[in-house]
Amino acid sequence: MKRLSKSHKLVRAVVVLIIIIMGIVVAVFTFLKLWPAFGGKASKEDKKDYARRAENYHDDRFFNDGDFQIQHKTEKKDDRIMSTKAKKPKAKLPVKPSSYDLNPEENNVQITWFGHSSLLLQMHGMNILIDPMFSERISPVSFAGPKRFSDAPVKISELPHIDILVISHDHYDHLDYQVIKEIDEKTDKYIVPLGVENHLERWGVEKSKIRNMAWWEETTINGLTIGCTPARHYSGRSLDDQFATLWASWVFKDEYYQIFESGDTGYGEHFQKIHEKYGNFDFVMIDCAQYDMNWPEVHMFPEEAVQAVKMLGAKTAMPIHWAAVSLANHAWDDSAERFVYDGENNGLNILTPYLGETMSLEMTEDYQERWWKDIE
Repeated sequence: MKRLSKSHKLVRAVVVLIIIIMGIVVAVFTFLKLWPAFGGKASKEDKKDYARRAENYHDDRFFNDGDFQIQHKTEKKDDRIMSTKAKKPKAKLPVKPSSYDLNPEENNVQITWFGHSSLLLQMHGMNILIDPMFSERISPVSFAGPKRFSDAPVKISELPHIDILVISHDHYDHLDYQVIKEIDEKTDKYIVPLGVENHLERWGVEKSKIRNMAWWEETTINGLTIGCTPARHYSGRSLDDQFATLWASWVFKDEYYQIFESGDTGYGEHFQKIHEKYGNFDFVMIDCAQYDMNWPEVHMFPEEAVQAVKMLGAKTAMPIHWAAVSLANHAWDDSAERFVYDGENNGLNILTPYLGETMSLEMTEDYQERWWKDIE
């Protein structure tokens, strides 16, 4: 009887454990299904549309050109590291008050950098906000995930009216759920890669305000042409949606300027293809941070970013995807150090504005202070 009693206790313990595990699984599944920050899903009709418009879409997912791996296991070390600082600065980074024009001129270009890849491009008389990420953490929740080095240099209420909001892809450091919820009322139109529209619609954005695009498609708004161009990256906001939406770089052109924004991208032949279609660029904003030898195809090393700028036929460039959050193991300013060093050695004009600072492309010599040098 004693053995039977122990057996019953063991069975009961196993049953309780199974119930707990099932409860956790159900809770996780419910959270992933119901929590709005994870975004929306494509319908069957959406998928048919993607397959019709995008050569790199099949089997319900998007692909990069050629072979692509997110992770590579390697023991190799990056021997080009220049900075010996920590992954995060010891104090908040300096911010310059933005001075963007509330009524931008049609024949001038201004760029305000908010850190990482968040930018306000004022071009062709319009306000174009790119990848706004202003939340404290890079995460679907507010209490966990990589934390910003400093407060966002601008509040949404301080931003001008947004004519066009452009998203490069759906990762949390580029598509910020809280920002979209707050900024929608002052935004006229959204330009996004295929599939990202489903996230926006789930969050309450009117479908009529969204234009989704495949690689090599173009749209013209009030005389400004926006081209959706390739990048070498991936997408996903949950456990089961990697590669379900497209990622992209962007071309902005009018009769005065032609500008390129890279989104997140590894190095590849797509830069040459973009140049073949569009010719030389006046200004390039290029991903050159969050790199690692274990994911060399996902983000460019700074020296690769310099080569990409040269392939695009540009003489003036600005490093982005840094100075807001650490998503890799390199020093927080290593990307800027290396990009400036290699870029200048290759004859490029490298602009490095302060966080929040507004630049005019007519006066590029005013934005070349290497402000991070004395910051630990």
